[in-house]
Amino acid sequence: MKIKLKKNSFLEGSIIATLAIIFTKLLGALYVIPFYKIIGVSGGSLYSYAYNIYVLFLNISSAGIPIAISKIISEYNALKYYYSKEKSYKIGKRVVFIISIICFFVLFLFSGFFAHLIIGNSISENSIEDISLVIKSVSFCLLIVPYLSVMKGYLQGHKFISPSSISEIIEQVVRITIVLLGSFIVINILKKKVCIGVSVAVLGAFFGGFSAYLYLSHKIRKNRNLFNTKKVLKEDNVSNKEIIKKIIKYSIPFIIISVVTNVYSMTDLSLIIRGLSSLGYNGHDAESISSIISTWGGKICIIITSISLGMSINIIPNIVNNHIKKDYKEIESKIIKALNIILYISLPLSIFISINSDNLYTLFYGNNEYGIIILRYLPFVSLLSSIQIILNMVLQGLNEYKTVYLNTIVGFIINAILDIPLMRLFSLLGYYPYYGAITSTIIGYSISIMIIVILFTMKYNFKFKNVFKNFCKELIPLIISFTLLIVIKNYIPFNNNRLIQIPILLMFSIVVCGTYLLLTHKNGLLNNTLGDNIIKKIKSKINAKNM
Repeated sequence: MKIKLKKNSFLEGSIIATLAIIFTKLLGALYVIPFYKIIGVSGGSLYSYAYNIYVLFLNISSAGIPIAISKIISEYNALKYYYSKEKSYKIGKRVVFIISIICFFVLFLFSGFFAHLIIGNSISENSIEDISLVIKSVSFCLLIVPYLSVMKGYLQGHKFISPSSISEIIEQVVRITIVLLGSFIVINILKKKVCIGVSVAVLGAFFGGFSAYLYLSHKIRKNRNLFNTKKVLKEDNVSNKEIIKKIIKYSIPFIIISVVTNVYSMTDLSLIIRGLSSLGYNGHDAESISSIISTWGGKICIIITSISLGMSINIIPNIVNNHIKKDYKEIESKIIKALNIILYISLPLSIFISINSDNLYTLFYGNNEYGIIILRYLPFVSLLSSIQIILNMVLQGLNEYKTVYLNTIVGFIINAILDIPLMRLFSLLGYYPYYGAITSTIIGYSISIMIIVILFTMKYNFKFKNVFKNFCKELIPLIISFTLLIVIKNYIPFNNNRLIQIPILLMFSIVVCGTYLLLTHKNGLLNNTLGDNIIKKIKSKINAKNM
C-alpha cells in the first residue's frame, strides 16, 4: 500500500524538521566519541581541516539551492504557474550539476594550495601532503550532495517537510557507518596511516548523500500526482532565462551567508593557530585549540543551532506566501514565534552545556583541559548564530538582499579584524587568549543581528516587545533551575571516567528540564511559546497513554 505524502503547516513542519535535525545532529555529535578515539588528536585536526574546507565548497555549490528552489516552487505554486514550477526544478538540477563539477575539480586539483593556506608555515603534526590527501578524498562528495539539495528544495517548496527530514536521517546514518567502519578497518586492522583512515572516513558523506538521493527519487516518482504535474501541460510565459535569473538571485544570499559562516570557522582556524603560535603555544596545543573551537566543540553545541535550522527549512515558503499577499502582520507573528522558541529552548541548552562543560567534553573526547575551558564559552556563539540564521531567512523571504549582504559581511569583517588583537588583549589581562577569538565571533554576530533588527523596526514597523516580555518571564525559571543544578553539581566530585558522565548528565538533565518546564508552565511561558493547541495535543497523547 502506497502512503501519500502529507503537507505540513508552519509550526508542524518546523517541529518535524527540527526533530529530524536534532536527531541527526545528536548522531553527528555522538559518533565522534568512538571516531576521535580511533583517529586521535592529530587525526582530529586533520579531519577538521578537510571537513571545514569541504563545507566551504559545499556551501558555494549548493547552500542556496534548496532554499532558492523551495522559494521559487512556493512562489509559482501560489501564482498557479505549474509549468514554470516543474521547469524550474529541471533547470535547478542542471545548474547545480555544472557548479558542483567545477567545485569538485577546483578542490581536487588545488588541494595542496588549500592545505598550505590552512596551516601556512606554522608548526604542525600533520604535513601538507597528509592534509592535501584528505581534501582530495572529501572533494568527491561534491559530486552527489549538491544534487541532493535540489530535490529537498523541490519537496520543501510544496510544504512536504517529512521526506526531506527522513532523507537527512538516512544520509547521516549511512555517513556515520562509513566513517566509523572505514577508519577503524584502515587504522586498526590494516594498520595504515591515520591520514588514509581519515581519507576513507570523509568519503562517508558521498555514500550517505547517494543513499538519501535514492530515497527521495523514489518518493517523488511514486507521488507525482501530488505535485500538480497534470496541470503543467499548459505552458505559461515564464522563460528559461527568467528562471535562471531567479535561481541565481535567490541562491546568492544563501550562499553568501553559508560561505561567510564557514569562513568564520576557517578564519578562526587559521588565525588562532597563528595567534597562539605568536603567543608562545607549541604546534600541538595551537592545533588542538583551533580544532576544538572550529569543529569538535561545535559538534557538542550543534544541538543549539538545530532549532533554528529546523525552522529555517520551513520558514521560507511560508514567508514567501505571506509576502505575496502583503500580510506583514503574519510575517511579524512568525518572526516573534521563531525567536521565542529559540530563546525558550536554545538559551537554557547553552547555559546547560556551559555549566557542564567538564562532564560533556570528557564524555565525548576524554578529559582535556582546553576542551573543557573552551566549551564553557562556545555555546553562546551557537545561540547568537541561531538567531542570525532565522532573521536572515526572513530577510530573504522578503527579498531584502542588501541587508543580508550588509549584516553578514560586516559581521565577518569585524570578527576577522578583532581576532588576533582580542587574543593578545586577553593574554595581557591574564585570561585565556583563545577566549579573545570566541569573543570576536560573538561581537560579529551581535552586530549582524542589530543591523537586521533595526531594518525590521524602521522599515516594517515590526515590534519585538513580545520577545522581550517572554525573555523576562524566562529569567526566574532559568535562575532557579541552574542555581539548583550548580548546588547539586558541587556535591558530586568530578570523575575522569567517560562512562560515569552518562548517568550524571542524565540526572542533571532531569533536574533542570523538570524544574524549568514546571516553572514555565506555571507562569504561562510554555503556552505562550508553543501555543495552546500544541500543549493540548501533548497532554491528550500523554493522557491516552496513561489510560
